Amino acid sequence: MSNTDLIIEERSRDIGDFMVGRLIPFRKKRMVGPFIFIDHMGPAAIGNGKYMDVDQHPHTGLSTLTYMLEGEIVHKDSVGSDQLIIPGSVNWMTAGKGVTHTERTPEHLRVTATSTMHGYQIWVALPKHLEDMEPSFHHIDADQLPYWKDGKTAFRLVAGEGFGKKSPVPVHSELFMVEIKTEADYALDINGQLEGEIGICIVEGSIKACEHHVEAGNMLVSKIDNQCAIEIKAGSHLLLFGGKPFEEERFIYWNFVASSKEKLEDAKQRWRNKQFPKVPGDDTYVPLPE
Repeated sequence: MSNTDLIIEERSRDIGDFMVGRLIPFRKKRMVGPFIFIDHMGPAAIGNGKYMDVDQHPHTGLSTLTYMLEGEIVHKDSVGSDQLIIPGSVNWMTAGKGVTHTERTPEHLRVTATSTMHGYQIWVALPKHLEDMEPSFHHIDADQLPYWKDGKTAFRLVAGEGFGKKSPVPVHSELFMVEIKTEADYALDINGQLEGEIGICIVEGSIKACEHHVEAGNMLVSKIDNQCAIEIKAGSHLLLFGGKPFEEERFIYWNFVASSKEKLEDAKQRWRNKQFPKVPGDDTYVPLPE
Protein backbone atom coordinates (compact mmCIF):
# COMPACT_ATOMS: atom_id res chain seq x y z
CA MET A 1 0.00 0.00 0.00
CA SER A 2 1.42 3.36 -0.98
CA ASN A 3 0.18 6.59 0.53
CA THR A 4 0.58 9.13 -2.26
CA ASP A 5 -0.77 12.04 -0.24
CA LEU A 6 0.60 13.14 3.09
CA ILE A 7 -2.82 13.99 4.52
CA ILE A 8 -6.25 13.13 3.18
CA GLU A 9 -8.11 16.43 3.33
CA GLU A 10 -11.70 15.70 4.23
CA ARG A 11 -14.19 17.97 5.91
CA SER A 12 -15.04 16.49 9.30
CA ARG A 13 -18.11 17.66 11.19
CA ASP A 14 -19.16 17.43 14.81
CA ILE A 15 -22.54 15.78 15.55
CA GLY A 16 -22.34 15.44 19.34
CA ASP A 17 -20.53 12.41 20.71
CA PHE A 18 -18.94 11.79 17.29
CA MET A 19 -16.94 13.44 14.55
CA VAL A 20 -17.92 12.41 11.01
CA GLY A 21 -15.75 12.46 7.91
CA ARG A 22 -14.51 10.28 5.09
CA LEU A 23 -11.24 8.68 6.21
CA ILE A 24 -8.55 9.08 8.84
CA PRO A 25 -6.53 11.11 9.40
CA PHE A 26 -9.14 13.84 9.88
CA ARG A 27 -7.73 17.31 10.30
CA LYS A 28 -9.23 17.33 13.82
CA LYS A 29 -8.31 13.74 14.65
CA ARG A 30 -5.08 12.30 13.29
CA MET A 31 -5.26 8.83 14.90
CA VAL A 32 -7.84 6.50 16.45
CA GLY A 33 -5.99 4.42 19.00
CA PRO A 34 -2.91 3.18 17.12
CA PHE A 35 -4.70 3.37 13.72
CA ILE A 36 -3.08 6.16 11.73
CA PHE A 37 -4.28 5.73 8.14
CA ILE A 38 -7.24 4.02 6.43
CA ASP A 39 -7.59 3.81 2.67
CA HIS A 40 -10.79 2.58 1.00
CA MET A 41 -9.92 0.73 -2.22
CA GLY A 42 -12.72 0.74 -4.78
CA PRO A 43 -15.08 -0.72 -5.57
CA ALA A 44 -13.17 -0.62 -8.87
CA ALA A 45 -13.52 -2.63 -12.08
CA ILE A 46 -10.38 -4.64 -12.89
CA GLY A 47 -9.75 -5.87 -16.43
CA ASN A 48 -9.43 -4.75 -20.06
CA GLY A 49 -5.92 -3.48 -19.45
CA LYS A 50 -6.69 -1.84 -16.11
CA TYR A 51 -5.06 -3.70 -13.22
CA MET A 52 -3.57 -3.02 -9.83
CA ASP A 53 0.21 -2.73 -10.18
CA VAL A 54 1.82 -1.04 -7.19
CA ASP A 55 5.59 -1.21 -7.71
CA GLN A 56 8.19 -1.74 -5.00
CA HIS A 57 7.84 0.86 -2.25
CA PRO A 58 8.94 1.10 1.40
CA HIS A 59 7.40 1.31 4.86
CA THR A 60 8.80 1.95 8.34
CA GLY A 61 7.37 2.24 11.84
CA LEU A 62 4.01 0.58 11.18
CA SER A 63 2.07 -2.56 10.39
CA THR A 64 -0.16 -2.72 7.32
CA LEU A 65 -3.47 -4.58 7.44
CA THR A 66 -5.08 -5.48 4.12
CA TYR A 67 -8.70 -6.67 4.26
CA MET A 68 -10.43 -7.50 0.99
CA LEU A 69 -14.22 -7.48 0.55
CA GLU A 70 -14.12 -8.41 -3.16
CA GLY A 71 -11.32 -9.35 -5.54
CA GLU A 72 -7.79 -10.61 -5.05
CA ILE A 73 -4.30 -9.12 -4.72
CA VAL A 74 -0.86 -10.73 -4.81
CA HIS A 75 1.44 -9.37 -2.09
CA LYS A 76 5.22 -9.82 -2.33
CA ASP A 77 7.72 -8.32 0.12
CA SER A 78 11.40 -8.14 1.05
CA VAL A 79 10.83 -10.67 3.86
CA GLY A 80 10.28 -13.22 1.08
CA SER A 81 6.47 -13.43 1.25
CA ASP A 82 4.47 -14.27 -1.88
CA GLN A 83 0.82 -14.33 -0.83
CA LEU A 84 -2.55 -14.22 -2.58
CA ILE A 85 -5.04 -12.33 -0.44
CA ILE A 86 -8.71 -13.14 -0.95
CA PRO A 87 -11.88 -11.72 0.65
CA GLY A 88 -12.16 -12.28 4.39
CA SER A 89 -8.52 -13.15 4.99
CA VAL A 90 -5.99 -10.77 6.59
CA ASN A 91 -2.54 -9.74 5.37
CA TRP A 92 -0.53 -8.31 8.28
CA MET A 93 2.90 -6.92 7.39
CA THR A 94 5.01 -5.32 10.10
CA ALA A 95 7.56 -2.93 8.61
CA GLY A 96 9.58 -2.11 11.71
CA LYS A 97 12.97 -0.70 10.71
CA GLY A 98 12.19 -1.08 7.01
CA VAL A 99 10.45 -3.30 4.46
CA THR A 100 9.53 -3.06 0.78
CA HIS A 101 6.59 -4.68 -0.98
CA THR A 102 4.53 -4.82 -4.16
CA GLU A 103 0.80 -5.36 -4.72
CA ARG A 104 -0.53 -6.59 -8.03
CA THR A 105 -3.57 -8.12 -9.70
CA PRO A 106 -2.89 -11.88 -9.91
CA GLU A 107 -2.25 -13.43 -13.32
CA HIS A 108 -5.44 -15.52 -13.30
CA LEU A 109 -7.53 -12.34 -13.13
CA ARG A 110 -5.66 -10.77 -16.05
CA VAL A 111 -7.11 -13.33 -18.47
CA THR A 112 -10.74 -12.89 -17.41
CA ALA A 113 -13.07 -10.21 -18.73
CA THR A 114 -13.56 -8.06 -15.64
CA SER A 115 -13.65 -8.43 -11.88
CA THR A 116 -14.24 -6.11 -8.93
CA MET A 117 -11.62 -5.02 -6.41
CA HIS A 118 -12.91 -3.65 -3.11
CA GLY A 119 -11.26 -3.53 0.28
CA TYR A 120 -9.45 -1.57 2.93
CA GLN A 121 -5.77 -0.95 3.51
CA ILE A 122 -4.94 0.17 7.00
CA TRP A 123 -1.84 1.41 8.79
CA VAL A 124 -1.33 0.69 12.48
CA ALA A 125 1.54 2.62 14.08
CA LEU A 126 4.01 0.58 16.10
CA PRO A 127 4.72 1.34 19.77
CA LYS A 128 7.85 3.46 20.18
CA HIS A 129 9.96 0.61 21.59
CA LEU A 130 9.13 -1.55 18.54
CA GLU A 131 9.60 1.02 15.76
CA ASP A 132 12.93 -0.55 14.75
CA MET A 133 11.93 -4.20 15.10
CA GLU A 134 12.70 -6.75 12.39
CA PRO A 135 10.13 -6.84 9.58
CA SER A 136 7.66 -9.74 9.44
CA PHE A 137 4.62 -10.95 7.51
CA HIS A 138 1.60 -13.04 8.52
CA HIS A 139 -1.41 -14.24 6.56
CA ILE A 140 -4.53 -15.35 8.45
CA ASP A 141 -7.33 -17.19 6.64
CA ALA A 142 -10.93 -16.09 7.15
CA ASP A 143 -11.92 -19.29 8.97
CA GLN A 144 -9.28 -18.59 11.63
CA LEU A 145 -10.92 -15.32 12.69
CA PRO A 146 -13.49 -15.37 15.54
CA TYR A 147 -17.04 -15.24 14.13
CA TRP A 148 -20.39 -15.12 15.96
CA LYS A 149 -23.98 -13.94 15.59
CA ASP A 150 -26.44 -12.06 17.77
CA GLY A 151 -29.81 -12.74 16.19
CA LYS A 152 -29.60 -11.53 12.60
CA THR A 153 -26.37 -9.58 13.16
CA ALA A 154 -23.02 -11.21 12.35
CA PHE A 155 -19.66 -10.25 13.90
CA ARG A 156 -16.10 -11.07 12.85
CA LEU A 157 -13.08 -10.04 14.96
CA VAL A 158 -10.52 -9.12 12.30
CA ALA A 159 -7.69 -8.10 14.66
CA GLY A 160 -6.99 -7.48 18.33
CA GLU A 161 -9.37 -8.15 21.21
CA GLY A 162 -13.03 -7.41 21.82
CA PHE A 163 -16.34 -8.91 22.91
CA GLY A 164 -14.41 -11.39 25.08
CA LYS A 165 -12.56 -12.81 22.04
CA LYS A 166 -9.07 -12.56 20.55
CA SER A 167 -8.00 -12.61 16.88
CA PRO A 168 -4.91 -14.65 15.88
CA VAL A 169 -3.47 -11.63 13.98
CA PRO A 170 -0.17 -10.94 15.85
CA VAL A 171 -0.72 -7.26 16.74
CA HIS A 172 1.80 -5.21 18.73
CA SER A 173 -0.48 -2.98 20.82
CA GLU A 174 -3.92 -2.92 22.44
CA LEU A 175 -6.37 -2.53 19.54
CA PHE A 176 -9.43 -3.98 17.84
CA MET A 177 -10.99 -4.25 14.39
CA VAL A 178 -14.46 -5.77 14.13
CA GLU A 179 -16.63 -6.38 11.05
CA ILE A 180 -20.43 -6.22 11.56
CA LYS A 181 -23.16 -7.16 9.06
CA THR A 182 -26.88 -6.71 9.81
CA GLU A 183 -29.99 -8.28 8.28
CA ALA A 184 -32.34 -6.36 10.61
CA ASP A 185 -32.09 -3.12 12.61
CA TYR A 186 -29.67 -3.64 15.49
CA ALA A 187 -28.89 -1.59 18.61
CA LEU A 188 -25.15 -1.76 19.16
CA ASP A 189 -23.89 -1.09 22.68
CA ILE A 190 -20.14 -1.58 22.96
CA ASN A 191 -19.76 -0.35 26.54
CA GLY A 192 -17.37 -2.81 28.19
CA GLN A 193 -16.86 -4.78 24.97
CA LEU A 194 -14.12 -2.71 23.32
CA GLU A 195 -11.36 -0.73 25.03
CA GLY A 196 -10.02 2.66 23.95
CA GLU A 197 -10.82 5.13 21.20
CA ILE A 198 -13.42 4.00 18.69
CA GLY A 199 -13.91 4.58 14.96
CA ILE A 200 -16.83 3.33 12.88
CA CYS A 201 -16.50 2.92 9.10
CA ILE A 202 -19.82 2.54 7.24
CA VAL A 203 -19.13 0.29 4.24
CA GLU A 204 -22.80 -0.19 3.27
CA GLY A 205 -26.13 0.94 4.68
CA SER A 206 -26.42 3.55 7.43
CA ILE A 207 -26.51 4.12 11.17
CA LYS A 208 -28.22 6.49 13.54
CA ALA A 209 -25.94 8.21 16.03
CA CYS A 210 -26.75 11.21 18.23
CA GLU A 211 -30.08 11.63 16.38
CA HIS A 212 -28.21 11.91 13.07
CA HIS A 213 -28.48 9.46 10.17
CA VAL A 214 -25.05 8.77 8.71
CA GLU A 215 -24.79 7.03 5.36
CA ALA A 216 -22.27 4.68 3.74
CA GLY A 217 -18.91 6.15 2.79
CA ASN A 218 -18.52 8.04 6.06
CA MET A 219 -16.41 7.31 9.09
CA LEU A 220 -17.34 8.26 12.66
CA VAL A 221 -14.86 8.82 15.48
CA SER A 222 -16.26 8.72 19.00
CA LYS A 223 -15.17 11.44 21.39
CA ILE A 224 -15.89 9.14 24.36
CA ASP A 225 -13.70 6.08 25.07
CA ASN A 226 -15.22 2.66 25.73
CA GLN A 227 -18.84 3.56 25.06
CA CYS A 228 -21.15 4.43 22.24
CA ALA A 229 -24.72 3.47 21.48
CA ILE A 230 -25.71 3.48 17.83
CA GLU A 231 -28.56 2.00 15.84
CA ILE A 232 -27.41 0.05 12.80
CA LYS A 233 -29.99 -0.09 10.05
CA ALA A 234 -30.93 -3.35 8.34
CA GLY A 235 -28.64 -4.36 5.46
CA SER A 236 -25.64 -2.47 6.81
CA HIS A 237 -21.97 -3.40 6.83
CA LEU A 238 -19.59 -1.73 9.33
CA LEU A 239 -15.96 -1.88 10.36
CA LEU A 240 -15.21 -0.85 13.97
CA PHE A 241 -11.61 -0.07 14.83
CA GLY A 242 -9.55 1.61 17.52
CA GLY A 243 -7.78 0.94 20.80
CA LYS A 244 -5.59 2.60 23.36
CA PRO A 245 -3.72 5.65 22.01
CA PHE A 246 0.04 6.09 22.34
CA GLU A 247 1.52 8.69 24.66
CA GLU A 248 3.79 10.10 21.93
CA GLU A 249 2.77 11.89 18.74
CA ARG A 250 3.31 10.15 15.39
CA PHE A 251 4.57 11.80 12.21
CA ILE A 252 3.91 10.67 8.62
CA TYR A 253 5.87 11.29 5.44
CA TRP A 254 4.77 9.31 2.38
CA ASN A 255 4.86 5.65 3.54
CA PHE A 256 6.90 6.23 6.68
CA VAL A 257 5.55 6.58 10.22
CA ALA A 258 7.75 7.55 13.17
CA SER A 259 7.71 9.01 16.66
CA SER A 260 10.30 11.60 15.61
CA LYS A 261 10.98 13.70 12.53
CA GLU A 262 14.61 12.56 12.69
CA LYS A 263 13.51 8.98 12.05
CA LEU A 264 11.49 10.14 9.07
CA GLU A 265 14.51 11.93 7.62
CA ASP A 266 16.63 8.81 8.08
CA ALA A 267 14.04 6.67 6.27
CA LYS A 268 13.81 9.17 3.42
CA GLN A 269 17.58 9.20 2.97
CA ARG A 270 17.84 5.42 3.06
CA TRP A 271 15.17 5.10 0.35
CA ARG A 272 16.87 7.73 -1.82
CA ASN A 273 20.14 5.80 -1.47
CA LYS A 274 18.40 2.48 -2.23
CA GLN A 275 19.48 1.03 1.11
CA PHE A 276 16.20 -0.78 1.85
CA PRO A 277 15.92 -4.54 1.37
CA LYS A 278 14.40 -5.55 -1.96
CA VAL A 279 11.55 -7.80 -3.01
CA PRO A 280 13.28 -10.90 -4.46
CA GLY A 281 13.32 -10.81 -8.26
CA ASP A 282 11.80 -7.33 -8.51
CA ASP A 283 13.77 -4.32 -9.74
CA THR A 284 10.95 -1.75 -9.75
CA TYR A 285 11.42 1.39 -7.66
CA VAL A 286 8.98 4.13 -6.73
CA PRO A 287 10.97 7.36 -6.20
CA LEU A 288 10.56 9.33 -3.00
CA PRO A 289 8.05 12.16 -3.60
CA GLU A 290 9.73 15.50 -3.01
